[in-house]
Amino acid sequence: MDSSVHLDNVVMQFGDFTAVQQMDLKIESGEFFSFLGPSGCGKTTILNMVSGFLEPTKGAVRIGGQDMRGVPANKRPTSMIFQNLALFPLMTVAENIEFGLEVRGVSKAERRKTSDRLLELVALEGSGTKKVSELSGGQKQRIAIARALAVEPQVLLLDEPLSALDLKLRQHMRTELKEIQRKTGITFIYITHDQGEALTMSDRVAVMSAGKLQQVADPISLYKQPDTAFVASFVGENNGITGKVLSYANGEAVIDAGALGQLIGKAHKPLNTGDTATLFIRPESLHLDVQRDCQIMTQLDEVNFEGSYLTLNSRTLDQRALSIQLGANQYQSDMVSGKELALSYSVVDAIVIAGEVGDV
Repeated sequence: MDSSVHLDNVVMQFGDFTAVQQMDLKIESGEFFSFLGPSGCGKTTILNMVSGFLEPTKGAVRIGGQDMRGVPANKRPTSMIFQNLALFPLMTVAENIEFGLEVRGVSKAERRKTSDRLLELVALEGSGTKKVSELSGGQKQRIAIARALAVEPQVLLLDEPLSALDLKLRQHMRTELKEIQRKTGITFIYITHDQGEALTMSDRVAVMSAGKLQQVADPISLYKQPDTAFVASFVGENNGITGKVLSYANGEAVIDAGALGQLIGKAHKPLNTGDTATLFIRPESLHLDVQRDCQIMTQLDEVNFEGSYLTLNSRTLDQRALSIQLGANQYQSDMVSGKELALSYSVVDAIVIAGEVGDV
């Protein structure tokens, strides 16, 4: 069955405000696809267009190749899990799962058979008679998923469903969600502002900012080869050093970084001499007291111990903040505020992109 979703040149406007700029995007059948971006960037608006709660101002939403224009939310082959889950507190777990089937007139025996099967799928078999209030946060999440799957949607829409959970439970539920998606083969469209969620679970990720689609790619490509300064600064921790392009040749760019001198990085797109550009280098790609292609002198501000690794926050002579990530076993007792650090990096680990840090 074709469960692809095509946002066919959709635009969403509210009066003079454009919430979603023109977007042409195809989500493949059986794909775990995430929209990632800060609050207010248009992610939930897209979900509401797919679900039928909003009709696009321009363009069309196609599910399985069928134009959804004029098809109400309750007639679309979609199901949604909201941020607050919206479980019915006075119903049992089984009654919650079966609710959508009961509305559709499915027999009691078939409803019970479906709820038992889905409880097994989400690893909560035998919990059908429990009240929602008896469940933990993670269990409630799984019941919400089971209820959404009960009506056999072609597309499951998830609006930041893990945001209210603590860190360890969020990490556990990421694995659970990905496993459920793999078992069912349903197209998942996931909305989040948490890059860890998007990068961990998704086959592909669309990064958005101010209603604009910035880049669509698999998680590794998104992290290693960002297309824009916004993506480079939003996805993962990154150090950005802005300067003027001195030269571009053979996929490498040299920038004038002022007091830091000339810095070199890979450039996936051509740059013109004199353009403003930013060299991005990940904290884990900076090396301490090891000579690589380019060197940057900094002064240590603070050391943050984060379990298996250390984050050293430092500042250059012209007061640009740079952070470096080291293994916890590399801690030295003389790592104190004010200590001079000679940081270096390999050109292959740095990327130069037109624009400044965070440009939309």
